[in-house]
Amino acid sequence: MSAVLFLHQSLILPRITRALKPSSFSSCFSLPLLRPISHPFSSLAASRASSIPTHDDVDGAAPIAVTERTMIDVNPPRGTRDFLPEDMRLRNWLFQQFREVSRLLSFEEVDFPVLESEALYIRKAGEEITQQLYNFEDKGGRRVVLRPEITPSLARLVIKQGKSVSLPLKWFTIGQCWRYERMTRGRRREHYQWNMDIIGVSRVRAEAELIHALVILFERLGITSADVGIRISSRKVLQAVLQTYSIPEHLFTEVFVIVDKLGKISREEIEKELVSVGVSLDAVKGLVEVLSFKSLTRLEDVLGPNAEAVADLKQLFSLAENYGYSQWIQFDASVVRGLAYYTGIVFEAFDKEGILRAICGGGRYDRLLSTFGTDDIPACGFGFGDAVIVELLKEKGLVPDLIRQVDDIVFPLDAELEGPASKIVASLRQKGRSVDLVEDKRLKWVFKHAERVNAGRLILVGNSEWQRGMVRVKILSTREENEIRIDELD
Repeated sequence: MSAVLFLHQSLILPRITRALKPSSFSSCFSLPLLRPISHPFSSLAASRASSIPTHDDVDGAAPIAVTERTMIDVNPPRGTRDFLPEDMRLRNWLFQQFREVSRLLSFEEVDFPVLESEALYIRKAGEEITQQLYNFEDKGGRRVVLRPEITPSLARLVIKQGKSVSLPLKWFTIGQCWRYERMTRGRRREHYQWNMDIIGVSRVRAEAELIHALVILFERLGITSADVGIRISSRKVLQAVLQTYSIPEHLFTEVFVIVDKLGKISREEIEKELVSVGVSLDAVKGLVEVLSFKSLTRLEDVLGPNAEAVADLKQLFSLAENYGYSQWIQFDASVVRGLAYYTGIVFEAFDKEGILRAICGGGRYDRLLSTFGTDDIPACGFGFGDAVIVELLKEKGLVPDLIRQVDDIVFPLDAELEGPASKIVASLRQKGRSVDLVEDKRLKWVFKHAERVNAGRLILVGNSEWQRGMVRVKILSTREENEIRIDELD
């Protein structure tokens, strides 16, 4: 730095210091010692720049640009989640439960893109889901959507495969879904969902299998029939009532969507909406009465023993006895499910304490494929989100203690032993052991670290031992310590 420049700064700097507020002064210069330090976890607004007014200029010098450097908002978008290591352990454990139950029922795993064509999800039934889409136009001018559910993706793939696959198909997937909806406990704008679907089986046996999968999962998680129940009904129940009152079939889907709001809005509002779409007052009263039924016998009295809905439900309850899960299920005519494509039996699992929203739900959708321009294939399935079940596990004290576990920690006692320690680490990893190489730490810290990660062994690489082809191995659970030959270490 020249003497003139140094003198210029030495004269100006004190005067600027007096002229500026302390908060502004620290960001006036690009010199490292004068930069403001932001805490890495502060949640602040975006960066912005300003200038010192000209009347504060010193000795006619040009205005000094002041850049206030701030951090972006470090929270994820509203309704979404970060997954820290402990969260990932829980998520992976839950997903493994999903996969194991699917394996037990001989299902195969498939997957689909999160980004789908908007046309798969735009339906004219007034469904709530169509108002909650994350949809936009991509750079190629195509209308796309972050999938809000998975069943349409499944239908698309079945159509794509055509006759190259042999029916029936028993497929499952675990995928991320997106809905821009009002958030409550267990309801987020993004979630992961386990779907199981059976394609090509028209008999009620398929629904019985899917409900069996749910019961197996609940039992594996430690949840009992005292904690959770599964409500069962059929879209055919309401269809029979509507036909009794000569309601046109083209109104059925709209009626189902409205009726599914029962419990979310008042009965009076339900009745007004039904009348507004063309349902007569007598039919509305008949519908509301049937929706209150909790007894299959009472339903049979109204619809008759030969009604298709009654026959399907009676068969399902009979199968439940054979499977051994009849204590888990109950008939409830108010279960409709909000998606327009359901055609037969529908079901949903619920928290018996009533604290949480529905845990999962599904049903039969025999006519979905024809809405995409192809022949229909009988099908049924369910969607099971990750958020509500985790809340229930927390509520019941059933979240497992999923601690981090490492097999070995290798610690070179001297810097020059970094190479030998690396060779030991590579050998152990090839043998399938999880190994953490720790360097540049005090031995006391290494022991604390080993305790934090629940390590099985601490392997110390020292000069004298290495020269003899040995390492010191400490079994951390027993505190037993021995010297072991390097070629015998496994």
